Amino acid sequence: QVHLVESGGGSVQSGGSLRLSCAASGDTYNTYYMAWFRQAPGKEREGVAAIDGDGSTVYADFVKGRFTISRDNAVNTLYLQMNTLKPEDTAMYYCAADRIGWRLLAQYNYWGQGTQVTVSS
Repeated sequence: QVHLVESGGGSVQSGGSLRLSCAASGDTYNTYYMAWFRQAPGKEREGVAAIDGDGSTVYADFVKGRFTISRDNAVNTLYLQMNTLKPEDTAMYYCAADRIGWRLLAQYNYWGQGTQVTVSS
């Protein structure tokens, strides 16, 4: 099992940047596929970016070129660097983990509690 705790959310103006972190504890972190999801009020949870143990990544089209997912296996931490933020990026952001590579499908077995990102125009 793995326990996930997100941090780094906040309120920024359009065009600003934030860096989210997700600290993992428990099982062998570097064997897990990791991902970031988001959910806005009244909308379904959607995949933002995913990364496997050796650093291969996949992004949703709506964040390509603006967001970067990365992981530091030495400190069991997942990151999401978010640049050029837009009001439509406002959502609760969750990190997720699983031994299966679900990529951007919300089928991951382990989830954090979420961190709120609010972008004002």
